[in-house]
Amino acid sequence: MKKLILTAIICSSSFSMMRALNTAATGMATQEMNVSTISNNVANLNTTAYKKQRAEMEDLLYETVTEAGARSADNTMYNVGLQVGSGSRVSAVRKEFVQGAPQITNNPFDLMINGEGFFGIQAPNGETLFTRDGSFNVDSTGTLVNKQGYKVFPGFTFPPGTKSVSITEDGTVEVFLQGQVQPNVAGQVPVFTFINQVGLKSYGGNLYKLTASSGQAIQNIGGQSNAGRIQQGALESSNVTIMNEMTTLIRAQRAYEMNSKVMGVADQMLQTVNNIR
Repeated sequence: MKKLILTAIICSSSFSMMRALNTAATGMATQEMNVSTISNNVANLNTTAYKKQRAEMEDLLYETVTEAGARSADNTMYNVGLQVGSGSRVSAVRKEFVQGAPQITNNPFDLMINGEGFFGIQAPNGETLFTRDGSFNVDSTGTLVNKQGYKVFPGFTFPPGTKSVSITEDGTVEVFLQGQVQPNVAGQVPVFTFINQVGLKSYGGNLYKLTASSGQAIQNIGGQSNAGRIQQGALESSNVTIMNEMTTLIRAQRAYEMNSKVMGVADQMLQTVNNIR
């Protein structure tokens, strides 16, 4: 009888220690993802218009040993239940679209959106992409393009003899030609907004793609309908704050160390239980 009881205790302890190992492992995996997110933020500290990301965690399923409100005796019930958690995971990596500080360049083709919104970029396959990075230029044909050579929506081509270009806050593009006093209007740069901008998918190259979560792009005139105003001769800096990232990194490192210690303790206890046999 004693042998059976001892065997049951050993089996129960082994199960608990294995559960502790698995729980600690999920915690370590969560903090690994957290550190990867922080490292990406730090790597893009000087990336034009980069939006910092934040790893969001959630707890996993629980094993309910005692239900709250269950009977503890004939006329009483448990006030507090007993549940054992199984760890954590990263549920989302959220982009924070807080505006970065302006960086004055005085380049007439550098544009910044003061407020909400994105520039439209026409990919070679005809798809419209979106960006906050307004470091534009003209190619050999006089077309306004981004760094990858993609056209700025809806398409602007400056004729030979262009002396200067002025872009107003509402996106109106005025072209001054040699020998002319009055400018020619070449079009208007729209500002796109989204119902859920955090649902946009990062495409790389400072570009975003719309998704079912972000909703369709809403085309606006700069300064109207909650769309930001366009500022010529300036670029938006990254919104990453290095001190905040270092603080978050230290917290993630400490959490990782604590989970690794829990795993070590659970392993030692499991070894002790196995030596009893």
